[in-house]
Amino acid sequence: MSNKNISFLEGFVLPFVALIGSLFVFGLFVFVSGQSPVEAWKLLFLGAFGDAFSIQNTLQRAAPLMLTALCVAIPANAGLTVIGGEGSLLVGALACSAVPYFWSVPLNTQGTCILMMASCIGGACWMSLVGVMRQYRGVNETISSLLLAYLAVNVFKHLVEGPMRDPGSLNKPSTFALNPELLIGGIAGYDVHWGLVWGLVFCVLASLWLKFTSHGFATKVVGGNPRAASFVGLPTNGLIITACALGGAAAGLAGGFEIAAIHTASNASVIAGLGYTGILVSFAARHKPMLIVPVAIVLGGFGSAGSLLQRRLGLPDASIQVLMGFAFIFILAAESARGRIQWSRIWRSKIDPNALGVR
Repeated sequence: MSNKNISFLEGFVLPFVALIGSLFVFGLFVFVSGQSPVEAWKLLFLGAFGDAFSIQNTLQRAAPLMLTALCVAIPANAGLTVIGGEGSLLVGALACSAVPYFWSVPLNTQGTCILMMASCIGGACWMSLVGVMRQYRGVNETISSLLLAYLAVNVFKHLVEGPMRDPGSLNKPSTFALNPELLIGGIAGYDVHWGLVWGLVFCVLASLWLKFTSHGFATKVVGGNPRAASFVGLPTNGLIITACALGGAAAGLAGGFEIAAIHTASNASVIAGLGYTGILVSFAARHKPMLIVPVAIVLGGFGSAGSLLQRRLGLPDASIQVLMGFAFIFILAAESARGRIQWSRIWRSKIDPNALGVR
């Protein structure tokens, strides 16, 4: 079997098997809860793709997942394991809400673009701290990004419930709502907002950057062999910090869309774990920007089916998080199996039974 075929098997078959395995174990979880696993699997599909409303809900949930997954995938191509996209998302959301406090932006599309740019810049600056601490202080990027995410949550809560709080928000503290002229509506009158389009655009641009630009190629060289990159004179520090900043910008934009298209103001509802789900999306897509798109849609569909499981089977709405957890475990297990399965020997056994010692 050629290396190309082996790469296909490991790149597509293993994640698929991992997803099927997670659904099977989730079925056992449902069975223990006293419900039918088959009915649960059926409702997962119906809740994700069963009708026009379900599809719109799925695509709407997939939009931020594409962007937060890029916050993991882009640094991963530079050899980093960054899991703090939730922090950049919250900083981006906060930046989107904060701009009108300091500047009377135009109440038109230009003003909306300014808010989105502020979200990108906020997320990029926040995540670039991970690259700076790693390259100049030797701090592990996984730990620093996670701690920065927790810090961002507390800064977000402090500002929303304190200096930036709208006095009119009593039971649910929030910032002042954006002017309706600055909000982002749906595409062609549907519930799916323009964040989906920008998620697709960012995934395509990230893929093109990694494949066809010298800067993207240099980033992958740094991720593959940092010593070789330094030996040939590549600016390792700058490349790694840039990769973190680009990933943070994508997650920050996701936060901006959550405000301008969904919540209209920063409040506790924004802290929904989208950045952490993005980790699962990126790992399932093997950190490849174009594969992020279908994976985000599938996992977004799982999220949209949670309420249907609750209504039809009486399962807690959080049960869908159990499925996500199973999926993450199985995908990590599949990654650990990559390169260890003797595909050629298995393939030969289909042709020659003696290949496996069968007589």
